[in-house]
Amino acid sequence: MKLNRLATLAIATAATAGLAVGLLSPANAAPKTTVSIVQSNALTGINPGVSSQNLTFNVDVAYLSGMGFTYYNNKASLVDNTTFGTYKVVSQNPYKVQYTVNKGRIWSDGTPINGIDLLLSHVTGSDAYSTIAGLGDPADADVTPAFDSGGYGGLYEQFVVGLPILSKDKMSVTIEYSAKVPDWRLLSPGPSAVHTMVLMALEGKTKLGTAAENMAAKERFYKAFQSYDTAALKKIGALWSKAYNINKIDGSTNPLLLVGNGPFMIKSAVPNGAVTLVRNPKYNSGPAVKALKTVVFKVIGDGTAASQALKNGEIDVYAGQPTADAVAQLKAMAPAVKIIGGDQAVYEHLDIRVGPAYGTQAPYNGPFAGMSQKAKDLRTAFLLSYPRAEIIEKIIKPINPTSQLMNSLMSFNAEPRYKELIAKSGVSKYTEGTQASRTAAALALVKKHYPNAAAGSGSVKIKLLFGQPSNTRRVSQSQLAKAEWAKAGFDVDVTPTSGWSSYLEDPKYDVAFFAWVKSAILQSGNVGTYETQTNLQGYSNATIDKLYKELGATPLTAAQITAKYLQVDQELIKDAVTLPVFQHPSANGVTAKLQGVAPSPLSPNLIWNLWDWYFSN
Repeated sequence: MKLNRLATLAIATAATAGLAVGLLSPANAAPKTTVSIVQSNALTGINPGVSSQNLTFNVDVAYLSGMGFTYYNNKASLVDNTTFGTYKVVSQNPYKVQYTVNKGRIWSDGTPINGIDLLLSHVTGSDAYSTIAGLGDPADADVTPAFDSGGYGGLYEQFVVGLPILSKDKMSVTIEYSAKVPDWRLLSPGPSAVHTMVLMALEGKTKLGTAAENMAAKERFYKAFQSYDTAALKKIGALWSKAYNINKIDGSTNPLLLVGNGPFMIKSAVPNGAVTLVRNPKYNSGPAVKALKTVVFKVIGDGTAASQALKNGEIDVYAGQPTADAVAQLKAMAPAVKIIGGDQAVYEHLDIRVGPAYGTQAPYNGPFAGMSQKAKDLRTAFLLSYPRAEIIEKIIKPINPTSQLMNSLMSFNAEPRYKELIAKSGVSKYTEGTQASRTAAALALVKKHYPNAAAGSGSVKIKLLFGQPSNTRRVSQSQLAKAEWAKAGFDVDVTPTSGWSSYLEDPKYDVAFFAWVKSAILQSGNVGTYETQTNLQGYSNATIDKLYKELGATPLTAAQITAKYLQVDQELIKDAVTLPVFQHPSANGVTAKLQGVAPSPLSPNLIWNLWDWYFSN
C-alpha cells in the first residue's frame, strides 16, 4: 500500500552473508557510544522512495538519516514530532490541511529547512502532477515516469486536489483533499533536501554548496515545481531515481547524496557488508540523541553466526530472522545477554504472478497467467500443495512454540477480526484435511490440464524468486515446499537469485517468496498491497480496487472495515493469487549493558527510538 513518498509496507528481504569483525570493550571503560547491530540484509540504496528500493534495511538507514512530522512508537501509536513541525486542519469544506515546518530546522549541511522541502512529496506522490508536468503517466505501461516512485497510485494521489500552496513566509504548505481522509495524518509530506538535487542534477555539483548556492537552488526547484518545468524536473527525476541506488559509500561519494535531517548521517557502506552512521552535529528535527555517536550495522546472514558474534562481543544487538539454533545460543548467554522477543508486524507469504506488473511492458506467459479456468486451477493446485503447516512445525515453532499458521492477508491472528475473516473467506480449502489429501486434490487439478501428470512428473515448470545469498530459514522453506510441490506434478526451480528485489516485476519468475512488513496503521489495512497499481504480480481485481478507495475515503466503523476486509480476502482466495504462512517471530539478543531498546511491531522495528539508546557502566 502506498502513501505519498514512501510505501507503508516494506519488503522484508532475504539475508545476505558478510563478515563481522569487532573488538571486546576493555574492562572498566567509560560507557560506549558506538552500537553494533546485526543486519541480515544488505544495503541496496539510500532512497527507499524508489519502487525497487523499498527494502527493510534501506528503510532503516533512511529513517535514521531523516525526520518528518510523525513516527510510530513501540505501542504502534503515531507520535506527532512537534520538534520538526506541526499540522492542522484549516478548512472542513473543502478539506484542507496545513503542514508547517518549525523555524530554525536545518539540514546536515546547515541549510534551513522550509516548506519548499515538502513539495517533492507531491511530485513523487501525485500521478496527475507527473502527467501534467510531462514526466510520464504512471498508469501508462508504455512510459516510464521520470521519478521511479513507489508513491504513485496511493492514497495521496486518490484524494489530493491541485497543487500544494506555499505560505508567504515559505514555512508552510496547505494541501486540499477531496474528502475527509481518515488517515490524513499519514499523508503529511516528507521533507527532501531539494537544493542538493538541483545542485547535482542541474549544475553538476560534486561537493557541498555554499549557503547562497543552497538557497538559490531551493528557489530554483520551487520555480520548476510551480511552472511544471519538464526539462528541469526530468533531470531531477533521473537523479532521484538512480543516483541514490548505491551500496558503496566512502570518501569518494558525492556528499550531496548524504545530506539529511535525521539524528545520524551515513559515513560509509561496504557492498554486502557493514554500514556506518555517525551523529549529525546539526540535528534539531526530532527527539534529542541521548548518548550514541556511532551506529554500525554489520551484515551477517546466518543466525547462528550472528548469535556467536554477540557472545564474542563483536556486536551489541542480534536481530533479524532467527533460527532455532540461534535462539538456543541466545538463551545460553543469559544474564550477559537479554532476549527481547515477540511477533513482528511482518508476514511471510507466497505471491503468484498473474500478468505483467503494472506499468511494465514485458508480457507474462507462464502457466499461471490470466484468469482462465486453467490458470486458476493451476494456481489453486500450487497453493493446495504448499506445505504451510509443515513449515510452521519444522522451521518456526522451534523459534516460537506458540506460532500459528496465518490464514488471512488482512489480519494477524491476534487481531479481533481474524476469526471472522477466516471463517467466511474460503481459506478453509487450504486448511481442511491433511497435507496429503490437499496435495492429492492439487494433483487432480493439474491432471485436468496435463493428463499425464503424476507425482514426480514435473509436468508444470515453475521458477521461484527469493534472495541469494539467503537466510537459512528461507532456504529450508523452499526445500520443504519443492518436495511437496513435486508430488502434485510441479517442477519448481528454487535456485536463489542474487539481487532478487530488482526482479520482483520480472515475468520470468512465476512465484515470489518473501514478506511484507507494516510501517503504518491504516484504515485500508493491507488492502493496498493487492490494488492494481501497487501489487507486483500483475494482478488486477476491480472489486479490490473499489474497496481500497472506499476504505481510504471515509471514516468507517470497525464492523464496516471488517466487512470490506472480508471481501478482499474472499477475492484473493477465489482468484488463488497468494497465501500467507506465518507472522515473523522476533528474537532480539541485546547485550545487558545496552539500555533503551524497545522494539516496535512496525517498521523500523528495532531502531525506531535509537536516539534513546545508551550503554550503562
